[in-house]
Amino acid sequence: MEPPSRTKPPSRKDSPARTDPAPRTDSASRVDSSARSDAARPDPSSGTDSATPWDDGLIARRVNENAAPEQPAAVEPRASGAQVVTPLAYDGALRSRLDALRELVGLSRTRLDNKTLSEAGRVLDEAAARRRLSGQHTVVAIAGATGSGKSQLFNALAGVTISETGVRRPTTASPLACSWSDGAVGLIERLGIPPRLRRRPAQNAAADGQLRGLVLVDLPDHDSAAVQHREQVDRVLGLVDAVIWVVDPEKYADAVLHERYLRPMAGHAEIMFVVLNQVDRLPGEATDQVLDDLRRLLDEDGIALGEHGEPGAIVLALSALTGEGVGELREALGQFVAERGSAARRISADVDAAGWRLRPVYAARRRTGLSEEARDEFSARLADAIGATAAGEAAERAWLRNANRACGTPWLRLWRWYQDRGEPTTGRLSVRTQTDEEATARQRVEQAVRTVADRASAGLPTPWAQAVRESAVRGAQGLPEALDELAARAGLPPGRPPRPGWWPAAVLVQASMTILQVIGGLWLVGQIVGVMAPNLGVPVLLMTAGIVGGPFVEWGCRMAARGPARRYGLEAERRLREAAAGCGRARVLDPVASELLRYREVREQYGRVMGVGSAGR
Repeated sequence: MEPPSRTKPPSRKDSPARTDPAPRTDSASRVDSSARSDAARPDPSSGTDSATPWDDGLIARRVNENAAPEQPAAVEPRASGAQVVTPLAYDGALRSRLDALRELVGLSRTRLDNKTLSEAGRVLDEAAARRRLSGQHTVVAIAGATGSGKSQLFNALAGVTISETGVRRPTTASPLACSWSDGAVGLIERLGIPPRLRRRPAQNAAADGQLRGLVLVDLPDHDSAAVQHREQVDRVLGLVDAVIWVVDPEKYADAVLHERYLRPMAGHAEIMFVVLNQVDRLPGEATDQVLDDLRRLLDEDGIALGEHGEPGAIVLALSALTGEGVGELREALGQFVAERGSAARRISADVDAAGWRLRPVYAARRRTGLSEEARDEFSARLADAIGATAAGEAAERAWLRNANRACGTPWLRLWRWYQDRGEPTTGRLSVRTQTDEEATARQRVEQAVRTVADRASAGLPTPWAQAVRESAVRGAQGLPEALDELAARAGLPPGRPPRPGWWPAAVLVQASMTILQVIGGLWLVGQIVGVMAPNLGVPVLLMTAGIVGGPFVEWGCRMAARGPARRYGLEAERRLREAAAGCGRARVLDPVASELLRYREVREQYGRVMGVGSAGR
């Protein structure tokens, strides 16, 4: 999301309506001596105030003697009545991304574990919680390492000593909050900061107007030896709208800061300030050199710098002790707060971070899905497993056999009957043949399922590839038995194959040839016996016509039967292939396609989460 320019803060008349704080009297803006446990105390050894507005206790002997008298911190008063708080409003693009992320998490619950989706769920929860709270306030945390002077800077911005400073480390044990206007109670309570640690800045009309809407939080040291301090830092950093990172000339390149915080938060550059503190300790041009080296390190961390009007982190150099550069930071903060867009930018950056963490489980390495070629090959493998080709050839042979029986010569049919009668009914096939064929068919089916599952899951992220393979395996259970049942139903119909219309004529002609042979033979027998007058020509001609014509008619019928037999066999094979394809589609291909469709849906939602044009990255 493109952030608004920070060079021109909105005028007061264009700003959203906000509740002005009630005027504070001297008695209301001061606390008694018993409530100043968090304020600075006089140093009895020096006899002077050791906590001026710029003193962090590290360089106590360099106190500015001309500093103005300290103004004690004011405890934030409790609201006397109901306050009207304008909730935060997200723009359409961010709402669309959040809706897509919510839909993405919902679609992925059954495919991804809770640990993988936990960060996305946290972002959704925090976005919903932040949206219900004030949109007129900006929560900014000041974070830094031990001795960086962040508490000193916190006091400098507030114009009053609020956060305790000193040589004892760690000094800040719990987060402190300072609000420049009313209506931020919900935001501060969300951070878990109790009322005793909530303060108000010094009364200053110019500063109050410049930083109106700011809630500043001073955090414990992120490198503190106390584990609970680091845990508080990590917790609050995940809830604030922006962060001011305070570094000093000695530890600005600290590996803990860059590797644990800055580098992982590189996508949050637009809501980050990086402040080089204690520049008063640097001689001459050393400040510019250290600042340039700091910018180089930030660039290596992947943090965009907000220079030349570009969105990114703001890098400044200052001295909270002397006040040098503090005014520039206050002005930059004022513009930043006046934009009222840091909370939405923070949520948008959180969505980006969550999306990039989810990229390995949603982004495919290549084009995914099952091609028509893969589907056809799977159906062909199943058809071969149930012997569709062999069944078609058997149907063709059966049709030809039927034609030979109907149109063949009686003598040849008698000879074939004798041969079939003489062969034993058993012993022609091995007893293990049927069992071996069934085992081979089962192996072919399993191999076909594995192949189509591998092709469908190729290139998918691991969880979705696993889901595709599991759906294929579930569908393969009982598939061989279902194919056998379908083959029995869709195979050859019982009885003899159908006969074409010319078969009766062929049978009549073949019968005529047989009758000619019989007549010619009887004629010759009658001549031999002497019953009939000798005349060899006619009976021999009749017998020759019958003997030659019978096989010729049989051969002609066989030639004529090849086409219908072939079509009959192809039809039987087609029925088996269609039955196998339908069974494989219902049990394997459809569940696999459903998983692929679900993946395409979540992939589309993931593209919406990452923004227009990000889906293909």
